Amino acid sequence: MVFKKLRQAMGIGGPSIETVLHDPNTTPGSVVTGEITIVGGQFNSDIKSVNLALRTRVEVESGDSEYTSNLEYSKMPVAGNFTLAEGARHSVPFQFPIPWEAPLTHMYGQPLHGTTVGVATELEVAGAVDPGDLDPLAVHPLPAQERILAAFSNLGFRFRNADCEKGRIWGVHQELPFYQEIEFLPPGQYARGISQLEVTFVSYPQSMEVVLELDKRGGVFTEGHDSFSRFTVDYATAGQVDWERELDGFLQTAGRRRGFF
Repeated sequence: MVFKKLRQAMGIGGPSIETVLHDPNTTPGSVVTGEITIVGGQFNSDIKSVNLALRTRVEVESGDSEYTSNLEYSKMPVAGNFTLAEGARHSVPFQFPIPWEAPLTHMYGQPLHGTTVGVATELEVAGAVDPGDLDPLAVHPLPAQERILAAFSNLGFRFRNADCEKGRIWGVHQELPFYQEIEFLPPGQYARGISQLEVTFVSYPQSMEVVLELDKRGGVFTEGHDSFSRFTVDYATAGQVDWERELDGFLQTAGRRRGFF
């Protein structure tokens, strides 16, 4: 068993920690279970707190510049305020709920290039905090998300990239301070008017909002611009909808409204 050594700032001979996830595969709204084991070092340690946190990379716009930052968006205390004796072992089982709005890391059964989600185990010992390494999570789509993503594939859209952007979508209720955009390249029947399609899911326990952003293809003398479409999906009835037809209708309506087609 390999333990993750704490930073040297905690002192040589300090405690070590390991986090084991029972299953790193999950979906939005699910619960990840596992166990944290802390092993005492060469002296007694006053453990102030042990926390689990979800982190992901987000794009942040600031004025005319843009940069990437690690964002912690969910945190849960699992233990704290105990003395760990020299060489002793202390194990803590946990159940960590995954937010409904958690970004996806997999699509069509494959890793989603551009998005990573990890669980960090933070240990505070006598005022010094070790942020911990990330244990990667594989966040797979909900059935309704998977059905809509499959419909885009059936319409001929090809996955390009995915990222998370810090901020909020106008008119959409968000619990998290960021949202994920899944980018697609359009097939021939849309390519004459659209250069790119961006899909965002904002999920809740019973339903989700789907936001489509169409980037207009610019001409020789014209600049491209964007058009938005938004609709609500009820999980209970999502499997009864012809999503290929519905999505084509949303795209055609949004495109004609802004003169894309």
